[in-house]
Parts: sequence; structure tokens; C-alpha cells
Amino acid sequence: MDRLVEWLNGAPVTASQLMLAGVGAALVLILVFAISLAQSARRNSLAASAAAERQYEMEQALSAIARQNAELSGRMRAVADSFGSRQSDLARFVAARLDAVGERVGAGVEASGRSAGEQLAKLNERLAVIDAAQTRLTGLSQEMVGLKDILANKQARGAFGQGRMEAIISDALPSSAYAFQHTLSNRMRPDCVIRMPGDPRLMVIDAKFPLEAFTAHKDAKSFEAKKQAAARARGDLGKHIRDISERYFLPEETQDIALMFVPSESLYADINEYFDDIVQKAHRSRIIIVSPSLLMMAMQLTQALVRDARVREQTHVIQAEVRRLVDDVARLRARAVKLDAHFQNAQQDVGQLIASADRIARTGERIDEMDFADAAAGDKLKAAE
Repeated sequence: MDRLVEWLNGAPVTASQLMLAGVGAALVLILVFAISLAQSARRNSLAASAAAERQYEMEQALSAIARQNAELSGRMRAVADSFGSRQSDLARFVAARLDAVGERVGAGVEASGRSAGEQLAKLNERLAVIDAAQTRLTGLSQEMVGLKDILANKQARGAFGQGRMEAIISDALPSSAYAFQHTLSNRMRPDCVIRMPGDPRLMVIDAKFPLEAFTAHKDAKSFEAKKQAAARARGDLGKHIRDISERYFLPEETQDIALMFVPSESLYADINEYFDDIVQKAHRSRIIIVSPSLLMMAMQLTQALVRDARVREQTHVIQAEVRRLVDDVARLRARAVKLDAHFQNAQQDVGQLIASADRIARTGERIDEMDFADAAAGDKLKAAE
């Protein structure tokens, strides 16, 4: 029993000692546990009392909260009722306003639709006009290309100038007042001659204008190229002026002046702007450079002169017609006087008819009234008439 079991700190320990030590330790643990239980029970008692107090306070607070909730619920019901009535009023007001706004918006949309329709119709009309104008511009561009091709060819260009001149003259003058490609005594054939009234001499019009140098002058980009083109244009135009003065000025056959037709207004403006010396030279040579508008004015003046000459030539015929007109007026007056006499006689006859009708009416009235007292007086009056 006392067998040695272990050594502790160098001293031998027996099993009985160990058991006693364990029992002692267990008693100490039980004591500690009992003390702990007592303290825990005390703490639980204090916590229970505190919890009871807190529960009581909570119940009081919950009661107060319940009362406040009841009051709040009543107020909320009152507010809800008031809000419901106001909400219904607001809904009716908003509905009315929306209806009014809808009507105005509908009317505005309808008016805008009509206006938009009208504008679209006008736009379609304008687009149709633009399409037509575009078509005309396309045709005009094609014609301009054709005109450019014509002007690029010298013979075609001459035909173009000749045709334009012939159109202006034939529209303004009678056929007896002009002639195209007339042969002069020197066997020269100007483009056109005009027969002036009262003068046997012919006025010559030339339409063969040298255009190449002027086109080069207009298209020149550099100063040197423009200068060379200007010198060439002066030379060509000076030579053309000399040719006209040498070929078409014939004594007692042609007028002392001649017209040189330029088939373009812009070309005529360029000549007067850049080649004034050539214009002065033409004037000194008794040659007048004319554009289509100036030629038209000259032909209108010639037309007035031709008309005045015709009137002077037909003066005796006019006088004879006036004399016949005066005789016709005299006969008309005599017939009117005769007709007036017939009218006067007819008026007298109508007066007698009316008097007879009055007598017949009076007689009928007497017969109707069975009064023959005035019959003798009526017979006497009739006999007197």
C-alpha cells in the first residue's frame, strides 16, 4: 500500500498520499462551485428583479405608445378623409384642365396639319416649278454646248451670225426693204443691204466678224498671252474694217456708212472696253459696229422711215379716200334728214291714232252708262276734226 509510486521534488510519494491530495482538491472545487452557484443565484435574482422593473416600464411605455397610436390613427383617418375629398376635387380639376388642354392641342394640331398640308402643297408646286426650271436648264446647257460647238467652227460661226442678223432684219422690215447676199456692181456680195426710203443707195451690213482673236484674248490667263491676243485682235479687226471700206463703199450705189454686226452683246462690250482705238478707227472709216440690240434699234428706226415714206407715197390715195368718205357722210346726212321726216310723219299719224282711240273710249263709256246727251256734241267735234 505504501508502495512507492513516484518521486516529487526528489521525495517519494505514495498512492495514499495522492488519493488524499485528490480528495482535498475535489473538496476545494466543490466549495468553489457552491460559492459560484450562490453568486450566480444572487445575480439571477437581481437580474430578475431588474427585468421585472424593465418589463413594467416597457408595458407602461407600450400603453402610452398604444394611446398615441390610437390618437395618430384617428388623425390619419381624418387626414385621409380630407385628402380623399381634396384628391377627388383635384382629380376632377385636373381632368377638366386636361380635357381643355386636349381640345386646344387637338385644334392646334389640326390647324398645324392644315397649315402643313398647305405648305406642302405650295412646296410641291414650287418643286414642280423647280423641276421644270431644271429641265429647261438642262436643255439650255445642252443648247449652250451645241452653241459652243457652233462657235468653235468658223463656217458654223459665220452662219450663226448671219442667221441672227437675218432674223432681226426680217422681223423688223418688209421684204421689199432689204436683200440678203445682194451682188454689187463690183461683184462683191455683202451679207445684207437695206433699201432706204427716198434714196436709191443701199446701206451695207456685214456679219462676218473675226472672233478667234477675241476668244483667245478673253481666255488668256497670263499678261503676256493676253497682250499677244489683244495685238492679234487689233490686227484682225483692223483688216476686217479695211476690207469693208474697200469692198462695200461704191459711189452712187451704197451709202456713206456701213454697219459691222457683232453677234454678241458681251463681245460688243469687250470691244468698247479694251479696243477703243479700233472703234475710233472704224468711225473714221465710216463703219459703225453694232450689237444685236443696236441693230434692232436701227431696224426699228428704218421701219418708221419706211412707214412714213409709204404714207407720203400714198397721200393722193388717202386724199381720194377722204373725199369719198366726205361724200358718204353727206349722203348719210341726207338719208338721216329724210328718215327724220318719216319719223315726224309717223309721229303725227300716231297722234291721230291716239285721238281716235280716245274718242272710241269715250263713246264706249257713254254706251256703258247709257248717256247719249253728248252724242251730238261728239258728232260735231268729229266733223271739226
